[in-house]
Order: sequence, then structure tokens, then C-alpha cells
Amino acid sequence: MSPRSQPRSRPFTTEPPAARTGVRNLVRRGMAAVVAAMVGAALFVPTAAQAADPAYQVLVFSKTAGFRHDSIPAGLQAIRDLGAANNFTVTATEDAGAFTTANLARFKAVVFLSTTGDVLNGTQQTAFESYVNGGGGYVGIHAAADTEYDWPYYGTLVGAWFKGHPAPQQATIRTEDRAHAATAHLGATWSRSDEWYNYRTNPRNTARVLQNLNEGSYSGGDMGDHPITWCRPMTSGRSFYTGLGHTASSYTEPGFRSLLLGGIRYAAGMAKADCRPETGYTTLYNGSTTGWTQSGPGSFTNTDATLTSTGGMGVLWYSAKKYFSYSLKLDWRVAGDDNSGVFVGMSASDPMNTSKGYEVQIDATDAPDRTTGSVYAVKSADIAARDAALNPPGAWNTYELLVQGERLQVFLNGVKINDFTNTDPARSIREGHIGIQNHGTGDDVSFRNVRVKELGGTGPVTTTAEAESYTSTSGVQIANHAPASGGRTAGFIENGDWVGYSSISTAGATAFGARISSAGSGGTIQVRSGSATGTLLGSVTVPNTGGWENFQNVSTPLTGSASGPLFLSFTGGGGSLFDVDTLTLTR
Repeated sequence: MSPRSQPRSRPFTTEPPAARTGVRNLVRRGMAAVVAAMVGAALFVPTAAQAADPAYQVLVFSKTAGFRHDSIPAGLQAIRDLGAANNFTVTATEDAGAFTTANLARFKAVVFLSTTGDVLNGTQQTAFESYVNGGGGYVGIHAAADTEYDWPYYGTLVGAWFKGHPAPQQATIRTEDRAHAATAHLGATWSRSDEWYNYRTNPRNTARVLQNLNEGSYSGGDMGDHPITWCRPMTSGRSFYTGLGHTASSYTEPGFRSLLLGGIRYAAGMAKADCRPETGYTTLYNGSTTGWTQSGPGSFTNTDATLTSTGGMGVLWYSAKKYFSYSLKLDWRVAGDDNSGVFVGMSASDPMNTSKGYEVQIDATDAPDRTTGSVYAVKSADIAARDAALNPPGAWNTYELLVQGERLQVFLNGVKINDFTNTDPARSIREGHIGIQNHGTGDDVSFRNVRVKELGGTGPVTTTAEAESYTSTSGVQIANHAPASGGRTAGFIENGDWVGYSSISTAGATAFGARISSAGSGGTIQVRSGSATGTLLGSVTVPNTGGWENFQNVSTPLTGSASGPLFLSFTGGGGSLFDVDTLTLTR
């Protein structure tokens, strides 16, 4: 066969490489004055009004049909004090007649303050259930768990019913969630005296546990795993419960008052939190940086089980293990107009490589495709959903990055704000490492409680081959190109040509990718099984890349259940269409 008219050695062109941007987003805006103002306004002070909270109303209900706690007046006064300092008005009642649809609509949250026994009739129960499910908030304090045993919905709402308790005594509380507004001010442990309830059931599978009791620190605990404070979403509403608050002196404690305030703000929808149940996660960071490696300039300080970025541009990545299909959760906080990000699909051989994996951005004031919740420079978050779920500077937020195959879903404080599927084989997230960014001086972002839950499976099987390593062909010849992998490509491709690879099976194939170049008309690669005219699994369009030395990646999902060897068939216009450098098959 005589050589085609296409030259064997095409003219080489050189272009300067695109300027690398460090770990994606390196530009820092000059907004020092704005940052200073935002930081000053947003610092969380438990007894001071929150700038982000509009005025709202809270109903406190303390009717008892059983044991009555003498701490109820102190609890009511504490909530009134919190309301006066934090822009909410308190209405107190022991009249169950307040539980009507019209009256409840006035309130953002309803607090059950050590209620006991059967306190609502059927009509009132129906009105309250509709209120919570329709977007209202519930706060249960202490004996609220000793209430409405014959109303199944209330059992779901409170999370667990009271079973019994030992004598009041000192115990150690362990803080599981330091991002929720109710517990963010606390350390890892908290020693205090109270009456420690045992519950009939464990709420961990239906609620997000914020605190648990160390049963080894006191006598009379009988649960083993012993949650004591928790929260959960209720259709469109929210529920918060704490077993603390038996004694009148509890309500004078600043730490307990802050816990109540955070619970009320969450229930009222003022403070956002991921209160979905959380089980099966493995801690990657909660004070110890074992397994983590810093790449690039800058670093993170590590104080109070909190990593805070300093300097940059670098990335702290978990080098001890790479992950395949997983849920990654972590808590983060910005001081003002700050910048950082979370990375998935990172390469261990080159963690600073900007063309491998993706960054989920943290920077609420940047452009839509580079703002908080966006897949950086690729896909914007749902901005309306993001804004509704986002806590302001100074408060903690929680990300969940759910990676399944090439799909990346982003949840902010329990709300899905982005859903992205990668189609670029070079940036595959089917496997890789995770990391957090230290963006630069002045970008002060903190992280807590990094944890991961592996979802099963051993990850994808990826086969990468040189396209010129075909074992059978029609029309295709090898072309030399310095920028190509190995310096050669499958070239001289025209309409109707094909190549086969006898050692590459298509069994279980889910995706195909190729590195290509074209100064011709481009065309289509058909992915087939068994022969050049065998089962069509998928096809991908090849564009003109602007030159035979200008390579880029193309990819496509594959469908079907064929299991024969891989064949690529080529279609397009007249003359030379494109060259193929490498190919990747994923299954």
C-alpha cells in the first residue's frame, strides 16, 4: 500500500504552556478592608445578636402531666435572656390550646421545656405535626423525652423516649460534632453535673448525634453508646433535643446557655447544619495529622483539633490511602472573604497537578463557577440552594462530597448544591487522594473533623494503551510526533479505517477515552467489540485541535454487555481526519 498524501512528519509548532495556577485558583482579590469589616461583624458571640438573624418568635411550652421539674422557671428565664440578646421574642405558655395551625404559624420554633406526660390532644397533635413537617422547628429539653408516649410521631420527633436515670452526678460529655451551632463552642470533652437520662432506644440511626456520655465517668448509665444531644431534619422542619437541663443551676452556665441558643437557632432555621444520621465514618483528622502530607508552600496550624491555613499556595493531602467510592465529610469555617477548597481524585505522584481530579471551592464571593460549592472552573453550584444552606463567615459549615465512579455530588449542611459527572479520563475521580487547600496569606480557612465512609467495591479497572500498539488494522499507519506519548501515534486515519487490540477486552466496559490531535476535519471514533463492525458500545466526536502537535482528551460513557476484543472504527469527511495517541478503557 502506497503512503497517503498526508506528510509523515508534519510541521511542528510550539506554544508556551498555559500558566499553571497552583492548585486551581490562585488569584487573591485585594479586599482587605472588606474582609476586616466582615470578620468583625461575623464573630460568633453566644449572648450577642447574630447579624444574620432577622427578628423571629419562639414559643416555650412547659405543661406537665407527670413529674414537674423545679428548674422550669430558671429555664424559661434563660431562654428569655437569650432571646433578648439574640433578636427573638419569647412567648411562654402551659396552655395546650396554643397548638392550633394559625397560632403556631407565628413561631419559627417551639421549645418543649421539661414537659412530661400526655400534654396535647389529638387535634393539637395534628396541628403540631403539620407545623413541624411544614418547616417549623422543635426543641426538646431534658424531660421533653418523658412526654407523649402514645403518640408515635412525637417519638420520632424527640428521637428517643426516657427510660430512667441514676441520681444526679458529675459526668463527662464527649462532643461528636463541633460544627453545629449548639456545640461549636465546646471542646472535645465537657465535665459537668446533671441528671443523666437513659433512653429506651438509641437515636443514632435516625438523628445526628452531637454529644454522647462517657458511661465510664459516672454510675448508672446502661446504654453503652449513650447519645445525650442530637438533631435531625423532619420533612421540611427541624428537631433538636438535649437531655441536659435538670437542675436550675444548669441555666446559669454560659456553656449550657450557648448550647440552648445554638439548638434554638438551628430549629428556627437561622443556623444551618447537616443533621442527617451519620454512621460508619472513619476519622482522617480530628487533631492528629498522621497520614497527611503538605505539598507546595505554606502550611496549616493544628490547634484545638482544628487545622487553619497559613500562607500558600499549597495543599495538605491524605497520603496514607487513596479512595474509590466514598462519602467525604468535613467541617470548615471562613473568617471573612477567604478562599480555599477540597480536592478529590488527587494523584499521589504529583499532588499539585492541576489537571488531575477536581476542587470543590470555598469562597462565597467569587464568580459562579468558582464560588462555594462549585466544581472549580467547571460547574457552578445551584446558587439559590447554596445561599439558603450557607452559614455566614465566623460560623461552621459542613461539606459532604459523595464520589461514586465519575459522579461527584456536593452537599452543604445536608443540602445538595451540585451534581457533576466527569467525562475527562485525565481527570478521573474513580480513584485518588483527598486534600484541602491553603490558598495564600490572608485567606484564613479552618477545618475540623475530616472523616470518610467507604461505600464498597475495589474501584474501577482502567486499561491504558498506546494507540499505535494495535494488533490488526485497515488503513492506519504509525506517525511520529514529539509531544505524543512515546513519540508516536496511530495516524494517517481516514474515513472507514479501523484498528483492533486483541489483548484488550471490552467485558464490563463503562467508559472510553483517548488523547487525540487533528489539523484535519476531525470525525468520530466508534468503540466496538469483537470486530470493526461488531457491537457498538459508544462513540465520541474528535474535533480539530488546531494542529497535529496539539493534543487534547476526548471521552464517552459506554453501554452494552459485549465481551470481545476492543476495536476502534473511524468515520469523518475526506482526507486525513485525526491522530490517536493513547486510549483508556474503564470497566
